[in-house]
Amino acid sequence: MSSLKPTGAFTLLAVSCLTIMVGCVIVPGLSEIAAQLGVAHLASWLVTLPSLGVVLAGLLAGRAIDRWGAYPLLLIGLFCYGLFGVLGAWLPGALPQILDRLLLGCATAIVMAAGTSLIARFYSGDARLKMMARQGMSIELGGVLFLFIGGILASISWRWPFGLYLFAWLMLLMVLITVPRAPQLAASESVDEKVGNSDRALRPVLLAALCSMMCFFTAVIMLPQRFAVMGINAAHIGYFLSFVSLVAVLAAAIMPDVSQRFGSYPTLVMAFICYLLAHLEFVAAPNMVLFIPGGILLGMGFGLSIPLVNHLTVEISQPQERGRQLARLSMAIFSGQFLAAFMAYLPGGFVSAFAAAALLAAVNVFAMGKVGRSVTV
Repeated sequence: MSSLKPTGAFTLLAVSCLTIMVGCVIVPGLSEIAAQLGVAHLASWLVTLPSLGVVLAGLLAGRAIDRWGAYPLLLIGLFCYGLFGVLGAWLPGALPQILDRLLLGCATAIVMAAGTSLIARFYSGDARLKMMARQGMSIELGGVLFLFIGGILASISWRWPFGLYLFAWLMLLMVLITVPRAPQLAASESVDEKVGNSDRALRPVLLAALCSMMCFFTAVIMLPQRFAVMGINAAHIGYFLSFVSLVAVLAAAIMPDVSQRFGSYPTLVMAFICYLLAHLEFVAAPNMVLFIPGGILLGMGFGLSIPLVNHLTVEISQPQERGRQLARLSMAIFSGQFLAAFMAYLPGGFVSAFAAAALLAAVNVFAMGKVGRSVTV
């Protein structure tokens, strides 16, 4: 197996930040950006359409990775990510923006699956689990960082946040310099031609990924509305969401130890218990101080689940089908993010949305517990 130097590992972790960056860089200046582009009525869709693009392109991206390799597909994905990202600043009108954001999502699907596939090639066993945890930490830290920088750039000009998408071209150069082109399979891995695809075994993992993202992003979408009703200003809302992201980073850091001690599916049960308690508190909390424990639980739910489903997908998949299975995972993750937006349309507003997310978490506590009793991973 080819060795990956620390600079190469850093590069692959930085590439992972692009997955959450795809929507968040324009969020601080979203209202003005949408107005300047002539799509004020589609403002929220500028953030969510890339998620739909990931879902639509996921399977094709995965098959392409399995056929031509993760390395060249990652380079293509990074180039297209930067191109379609920055083009958005110069395409006024609804149809051009819709097409551009969908194509940006397609590029994100390639980057996400190819980047994780390369990590899987360079690491195995406990080292892979720890690297997946670091990947989850990087994603959350990237969200905090790019939201902060995006807000600064938006205060200068509404077009400037789009320049952050060119970070993908810097990552393309870094991949070429620091990441070996053709990593071989780990010594502990081999292709078993007698083993069929792992679609059935991965169903509970994909379910956990989809529902985890629905639970997490329901809170991310609805909490600002809840706080606004309470008279809390935008700055404090931003501080709270950043705090949740930092908790998720810490939870991802301890996830390998928790998983190794209790098992993968019991860890997922813990994650959904955290989501369940967080959303129940969001329903009942009368002031922002009492939202803090809920924020801690919400961040723990994300940090214990998303890096783990990445690891489980890699572990369960056969090497020759890993690109396709990682693409399916990307589709599940972004489908959950996309579907969370519809929670806002439930009758009863944020109370119903939080209650529905709590119910979804409770169902998954039962489902992951049942799978855990029948599967040893």
